[in-house]
Amino acid sequence: MPDYQRNTLEILEAEAIFIIREAAAQFERPVMLFSGGKDSLLMSYLAKKAFFPGKIPFPLMHIDTGHNFEETIDFRDKWMEQIGANMIVRTVEDSIQEGRVQEEEGPNPSRNALQTVTLLDAMNEFK
Repeated sequence: MPDYQRNTLEILEAEAIFIIREAAAQFERPVMLFSGGKDSLLMSYLAKKAFFPGKIPFPLMHIDTGHNFEETIDFRDKWMEQIGANMIVRTVEDSIQEGRVQEEEGPNPSRNALQTVTLLDAMNEFK
């Protein structure tokens, strides 16, 4: 008789896929945030796996601070193409240009806190 026991990683993967499918089924317009980091890459991979062989039924959204390496953005775009996902990109720079946020000054300015306004604006845009 075959052994159908799963290891911990397989169980966690199955639970994550179940949650992604449930979110897609329960909400009208779900979106998955995507920063380009390792957590986002894993989540987008699991979303692809959850709906294979079909497409991911919701877009992924990247709030771009403008402080990414060019290679990071190139990788993001290639990855979206590879997994067949729709990507929404909104930029903090646009929020600055529109006067919605003000860029920090000083020796080590960060745009991380400014992402919140850009994200909220994007959420309102896609209501």
